Amino acid sequence: MQSSRPYTRNRLLRFLSEDDFAEIFELLELVDLPKLTSLSEANETDGHSYFIETGVASIIAVSPGGRRAEVGLFGSDGMTPSGLMIDAGLSPFQVIMQIPGAGHRIHSKILARVLRDRPAFLMLLTRYAHTLAVQTAYTALSNAVHTVDERLARWILMCHDRCEGDTVSLTHDFLAVLLSVRRPSVTTSLHTLEGRALIRSERGIITIVDRPGLAAFAADAYGVPEGVYETLLNGGPPSKLPAVAAGR
Repeated sequence: MQSSRPYTRNRLLRFLSEDDFAEIFELLELVDLPKLTSLSEANETDGHSYFIETGVASIIAVSPGGRRAEVGLFGSDGMTPSGLMIDAGLSPFQVIMQIPGAGHRIHSKILARVLRDRPAFLMLLTRYAHTLAVQTAYTALSNAVHTVDERLARWILMCHDRCEGDTVSLTHDFLAVLLSVRRPSVTTSLHTLEGRALIRSERGIITIVDRPGLAAFAADAYGVPEGVYETLLNGGPPSKLPAVAAGR
């Protein structure tokens, strides 16, 4: 007998057992998430948790002096705040929608109560928190050892993984935050990727022309965190990631 549970694009929700899904889904509120919607602020004490359906959210570190850099991102593969599962307390990060979409919202205190009674659900989200830690570590590695061009290719691939189709809405200003560089450096790197016929870029829209070529250009800047996610969670709808590994 086929399951009649409601459809969701969120991979974490899809991976839940029937009982865990039924318990959480009736508590979720589907909300629109326009561009720049704040999902959580740094050191927020009383907020909501979000399971993204569509769009892409940025995890942004902010220095005391107001400098900003993106340290991670997620879409239908994830949720926020990831520290809830380990009772991490206040988060130092801001999370905002960079590509608009929609998601399921639940008050974090209610989700915490559900997780106390649902160990398999808690384990799933704890594993997800680990995959985010790996992604953040590889962002630091990439910032240290890869060129701006390679890092740009990595971020485009990561956004593409979480979007429908082959176009990604990424402004130069957002890419500058992603890469922790000035806007002119973004323009130069985009021209490099366009010159190799890997992408097309116009007015804040990037079209992926040759994904295998883009992945090859990114080299070891891309792929390890994505593989960790697939290995640890091993569920959900088909993504672009296995196709990349197979040289699509």
